[in-house]
Formats: sequence, C-alpha cells, structure tokens
Amino acid sequence: MAFAPSSTPSDTRVRDTARGTADVHLPDTARDLVKILVAGPFGVGKTTLIDSVSEIRPLHTEEPLSEASAQVDDLAGVRDKSTTTVAVDFGRISLPGGVVLYLFGTPGQERFRALWDDIAYGALGALVLVDGRRIDASFDVLGLVEETGLPYAVAFNAFPDAPRHHTAEQLRAALDLEAGTPMVTCDARDADSSVDALLALVQHLIARHTPEDR
Repeated sequence: MAFAPSSTPSDTRVRDTARGTADVHLPDTARDLVKILVAGPFGVGKTTLIDSVSEIRPLHTEEPLSEASAQVDDLAGVRDKSTTTVAVDFGRISLPGGVVLYLFGTPGQERFRALWDDIAYGALGALVLVDGRRIDASFDVLGLVEETGLPYAVAFNAFPDAPRHHTAEQLRAALDLEAGTPMVTCDARDADSSVDALLALVQHLIARHTPEDR
C-alpha cells in the first residue's frame, strides 16, 4: 500500500512550537483557510488524529459509553473503547505555503447522521480513516461522503493487529475506490504521519482545482 508523502528536512514543520506555548491566533503567513472533515466509523481514530496534529488545544465532545449506547453502537473490534464523540472534534493546523486547515471530526455512528449536513457545510474535502481489521465498517461513511459530493482521501490507520497481507489493489477493490482517490497508511497517534495523510488530501484537492494546461 502506498504511504503518504514523507516530509523532508527542508520542509517547514507545522509544529515548531509546543502546543502549550503556541499562539492561538492565526499566523501572519496564513493565506488559504480550508475546512476539512476527518471522517470514519466508530473507534477508527478520528479524535486521536486531530489531537496529534492540532497546533491549538483541540476541542473534543467525548462522553463515556453507557450501557444504553452499547446496545446501538457496534463495539466489534473496539472493545477497549470507553468514550465516543457525540458532536464534533475540532483542531487547527498550519501547513507550509500559508495553508491553514480547520479539522472537524465527525461522529462515526449512524445515530449521529443528522449532524452530518451541518458539520459538512463549507468543507472542501474529507480524510476518511479506515480500520483494516473491519473494513466493512467504513462503507456507510464512504457512502455519505460520496453523497455529499466531497472529494476525499482514504487513510488506513495502522493498528498493530491489522492484517498486512492485502495488496493495495485488493483494498481499493474492497472499498470500491475510484482510481484517482488517494489511499495511504498513517498512524493517527503520530503527528508527522497524520500530517502526511492530510497533505495527501490537500495535494488531491489542489490537483482537482488546477487546470491541466497550466
């Protein structure tokens, strides 16, 4: 499977300062402000990814899982999960070239579908996280992203016990991805790996809006 492009030492790193001391205001170099959705099924790592990359203290709306929610949320493959996002996660990250991403993490359960239109409004694209241990759990989210018409990239979150024997072609076929849809692997816990996944999406968005004859 292809990995997101690795950053080189000459790149401007997006987290030069510790989060605790970083300025909450936009940098003077900010030129393009972009709303991005971080989507995916329940327990795939959306909150973790936003937390790992955000240059400001991220906003989380997590609540403990209750016995009532256990009756409607599929815990298969995520038995150790004890909380869930009930509204939205939010973070911000400044990329090289003056691009600033506003990251909105969406709840992954069907019962929060009514929030989708409000959260997706004004977004330019989506990074869809997939758990290789339960690929079928991603179908509903991918369908919702496609119904919205948002361009997207797919990032397989590298869980330690995820199967490694599938080829990129098999994974693309399983998810029914179009040939031009970026598909990468990332570790949502690692800032650089998560940034590279976001860069794959940003490059995809730029390519879609760049005339071929330029």
